Amino acid sequence: MATQVDAWSSAPQADGAVTSDHQPEASCPYSDDDDGLDEVEVNGNWTPQEKALHEARLKAKAKRRLRRSSSRNSTSESVSESGETPGGDPHAAKGKVHNNDRKSRTGKGRGLPKKGGAGGKGVWGAPGMVYEAEEPDVRDPNYDEAAQGDTVYETVVPEVEEKELEKMVNPIVLEYFEHGDTKEVEVLLKELNLGQHKYEFTSVAVSLSLEGKASHRELTSRLLSDLSGKMLTQGEMAHAFDKMLKELPDLILDTPEAPQMLGQFIARGIADHVLPMNFLDSYKGKVDCEHARVALDRAAVLLSMKKGMIGLDNVWGVGGGLRPVKHLVKKMNLLLKEYLISGDVSEAERCLRDLEVPHFHHELVYEAIVMVLESNGDTASHMMMKLLQSFWKTGLITVDQMNRGFQRVYDELHEICLDVPHAHPIMEAFVDLCYQESVITKQLRDACPFRGRKRFVSEGDGGLIKN
Repeated sequence: MATQVDAWSSAPQADGAVTSDHQPEASCPYSDDDDGLDEVEVNGNWTPQEKALHEARLKAKAKRRLRRSSSRNSTSESVSESGETPGGDPHAAKGKVHNNDRKSRTGKGRGLPKKGGAGGKGVWGAPGMVYEAEEPDVRDPNYDEAAQGDTVYETVVPEVEEKELEKMVNPIVLEYFEHGDTKEVEVLLKELNLGQHKYEFTSVAVSLSLEGKASHRELTSRLLSDLSGKMLTQGEMAHAFDKMLKELPDLILDTPEAPQMLGQFIARGIADHVLPMNFLDSYKGKVDCEHARVALDRAAVLLSMKKGMIGLDNVWGVGGGLRPVKHLVKKMNLLLKEYLISGDVSEAERCLRDLEVPHFHHELVYEAIVMVLESNGDTASHMMMKLLQSFWKTGLITVDQMNRGFQRVYDELHEICLDVPHAHPIMEAFVDLCYQESVITKQLRDACPFRGRKRFVSEGDGGLIKN
């Protein structure tokens, strides 16, 4: 076989045969040069092996042509006659498709958009598609909060910690002692998120009232009655009073009468249905603290009285301006009479403060002056002057109340003279004494009415009035 190949290669070439310069290289059996193949076909002295090799090369050539034609057909719509892609780079090589072209290279695609135009980012979707209403996305850069219609904002109030609860509740209770409006307290408590520590409000309010006056304790009892069932339940009220019973050893340090007062609170709470009816029964035989036993015994005694729960409405008394005017006048008369007997200015001052009617102190001044006019001797006038002087210096009686009390006596002096004929000279002497001791002002002293004396001449002068 090798001998035949060498003989064929060394044989003289026929006329029209290609020279060695145009002979196809043996190392490139799949060359695309068609001319070289035609020239080889002229030589008819082929061996069977050469003929089989030649047929294999023809088959490979046909496959390459078929593959090339199919790729040209798939890109015929986008490739121009000159081989340039429309809109492509004019400096690029001709007949080549750009690498950035997104069309198929395999010849399987038809050059149509994916999913019929319904796929990909930023497309409208397939024709005839019905879109549903989408909820606005807050993270969308074009999200407009004002264009979303009525926006409802929910205020979230954090729960008050137990350490800060007393600081936040104290101002509310102290302000309530001034105005006495339970509805305002309810509104303020709703703004606070007390959470599971709501019962602490009861203990704080009661503790502050123990350090205050009787009117404050009355207001606290009314507040607990109004809040019961709305803001606080009976169980929470009972929890608060149970805590205060355990804290009585500390409460008596500031308020020695705390056990008795707490017992009155418990009795009033049971009467007002703030505490459950079996509150006292749950402590029988279970209390070791002496102060707690005193408070519970006090409550039991008040509940077992003849009047029963009806009489507990006035367990703290009627305080301040809620008392009738006749009752206040009677209390002030009793205060002044006790002072004339004992001469204790501090006790009289304490009694006047307990009445809690600073707007009605002019009545005390009026009653004191009337007692001076109705008394005999100078003892009462000097004692009343000292009492008014003490109230003036301590600020218990203000300038307005002092002037108003004296002015009331000035206006009624002519009627007082009907019962006390010598009221005018006594009044003049008392006013001068008060002015000398700086109890009243000069203007108030000059406003005092003076009774002029009519001096007649003798009968022989014709009844004329002597100038």
